[in-house]
Amino acid sequence: MYFIDTHTHLFSEEFNEDGLAVIHRAIQARVKRLLLPNIDVSSIEALKSFKALDPEHCLPMMGLHPCSVNENYKADLQIIEKELFGGTNYIGVGEIGLDLYWDKTTLDWQLDAFLLQCQWAVDLDKAVSIHTRSATYEAIKLLKSMPKVPKGVFHCFSGSLEEAKEILKLGFYLGIGGVVTFKNSKLHEVLEHVPLDRIVLETDSPYLSPVPYRGKRNESAYIPLVAEKLAEIYRVDVLTIARQTSLNAESVFNFTV
Repeated sequence: MYFIDTHTHLFSEEFNEDGLAVIHRAIQARVKRLLLPNIDVSSIEALKSFKALDPEHCLPMMGLHPCSVNENYKADLQIIEKELFGGTNYIGVGEIGLDLYWDKTTLDWQLDAFLLQCQWAVDLDKAVSIHTRSATYEAIKLLKSMPKVPKGVFHCFSGSLEEAKEILKLGFYLGIGGVVTFKNSKLHEVLEHVPLDRIVLETDSPYLSPVPYRGKRNESAYIPLVAEKLAEIYRVDVLTIARQTSLNAESVFNFTV
């Protein structure tokens, strides 16, 4: 039995002091692969350095996060494109998407950046890791407008059943993390209508730690806690959750453990 963390920012400064120890704890918790989505131009070197600590278990992605899209986004995307299409083997295009929670004034820039990066994913036959906050329907609408929709994951999904249905129709997977363990979360009511073969596990560490670590730094070793909650929701054992979600991750991101 093993797990895959499909979305973790272990290269962020929160792990500067104990990065190797965090990887080792994840491996001890049977988390065999750690998928690392990039944030922006400034995080590329940290991402590469962290991957170098353990290239077997750490699989990087490359992309520009919507919250990092600003007036310089076109120049930033040129750097991201060069990196993505260069020699490094990136497992996917991410973290990309739309975020209207903090700033709606950048929407046009975000849409442009999102569409371009989705097209890169299609061209390279790679999966996308999509961030949407207060913008899920806008992301769905953009994807539907594409001649060919990329494969991928709507990461950190915590939306409605209607949103889930639209995402599944597009062929995407739902990334489920610590939020599902929160006492006030209604996510279990949505997941009861989502087939297990469309779910992948994630932490989004250092954010959104599952119970009982809520409010503390998250890390990939906590993935089994998410799996335990999903086992409860789907009325199966943890082994079933581990097997199916790992198969799902390997399928959409095109790798094998």
